[in-house]
Amino acid sequence: METLLLWLFYISTLYAFIPGLITRIFGFRVFKHGTSDKEFALTFDDGPDPKYTPQLLELLKRHGAKATFFLVGSNAEKYPDLIKRIHEEGHLIGSHNYVHKTNWLMGPAAVKKQIQKTNKIIYDVTGVDSHYYRPPWGIVNLFDFTNRGNTQIVLWSAMFADWRVKVGADRLTKRMMKKLRGGEVFLLHDCGATLGANVGAPAEMLTALERVLTEADRRGLRSIRIDELIRVTEEAKRKGNPAKATSSKGRTPVKVSWFKRGIVALWLLWEKIFHVIFQLKTPDTQNPFLHFRIRPYHGEPVALNDGKTLQAGDQVMELHFDNKKLYEIGTRSRTTVQLAIQMIRNFEKTLPKLAQYIYDHPELQEVKALYGVSMINRGPEQFGFIITDLPKGWFASSTQIYLKLLMSVIHPAGTSRLKEQPQELVPKMMVMPMDHLLARFTETGSHRSHSTLEKPEALEEESLLSVSLPTR
Repeated sequence: METLLLWLFYISTLYAFIPGLITRIFGFRVFKHGTSDKEFALTFDDGPDPKYTPQLLELLKRHGAKATFFLVGSNAEKYPDLIKRIHEEGHLIGSHNYVHKTNWLMGPAAVKKQIQKTNKIIYDVTGVDSHYYRPPWGIVNLFDFTNRGNTQIVLWSAMFADWRVKVGADRLTKRMMKKLRGGEVFLLHDCGATLGANVGAPAEMLTALERVLTEADRRGLRSIRIDELIRVTEEAKRKGNPAKATSSKGRTPVKVSWFKRGIVALWLLWEKIFHVIFQLKTPDTQNPFLHFRIRPYHGEPVALNDGKTLQAGDQVMELHFDNKKLYEIGTRSRTTVQLAIQMIRNFEKTLPKLAQYIYDHPELQEVKALYGVSMINRGPEQFGFIITDLPKGWFASSTQIYLKLLMSVIHPAGTSRLKEQPQELVPKMMVMPMDHLLARFTETGSHRSHSTLEKPEALEEESLLSVSLPTR
């Protein structure tokens, strides 16, 4: 039962929670903010609606504004004339699934079918293929990251809760005015029939939008289609404006926003749930860096450096880094080298405490080895870990994806690190015989206090230049 729960936790984390977190924080493989001084993008979800979509089209026409409509296929199927009008008036049309259902509750094949069915409805009316997709509620799963041909996932940079009628036109106007500037991607709704929305809410949105577009005209701002904003952003990048363009994708944030802090808090809450379910412990409750649990080993035989072999069924102490600690280290480190140094120092401080914990708990001395999975080339070997490749297969592939996503959160370079040296970003299995841990790191063993800490930092940096960040 415990193994089943563990796999369900891993799969749900990898399939749903982590991808959603990464897209929101870093804009990984999605477009959610552009780079432009004078252009922004209006996007409308959940339509078309026979009452409000025509009013919206008239409003956009009066102001010469172009927009992007992410249509729900079941609605679009009912109103082909509205699809035709949206297209003929120069707006962009994208898919919002055939039914407004979260991708977290559907498998890859079901999501693909939702998109294809909606795209066919759009093509049958307009004769143009749709290449833009917004998942309902902006929630993605792991397979939304995979190659979908020419499909671009589009999220947003500004959301106003316009689906709630009680927000009202006045509050909507104030919220939208605060975000009225170049590069923003507005999320609005021209249909109130979706679960959780209010039927009359689009009327309030239209009143507020009229005021906002009037102000945009006064400032010389204009609303353009998403495909045009993407093109403008790419041009800005090519013309030597990489700082703004990179920032628009969130890869090198200057400061940690309240939104990112909120997402990270949810991620750490998810981590706590894992710890509770599987009863993880730590040798240092005051300053936790490593957590562990005891379980049977299920992998291929591993030759240990004491002449013994780790076999399937042997008890191992499975190690997990404290992700809150990793995130704190990442935010304090400006470079990969600094991050690696901090990791090594924390590791050396923790291993003696782990050894002493095991020494003080005789029931743990039947455990054969420490065991963990990390993205690392060199580093833990100096402590006595044996580093081996994971057997090729689903576990290795899914672990690599998970650890890359995790690294993009805690690494100071964000997702850019994932592209620099991809050959180094391979999950490895690390194993240390329990006898070696106790002999080297207990008070009666051969451990000498903090040899790494005594090394001059310049030499330490040189020795760590090729170290990849250990994770999970």
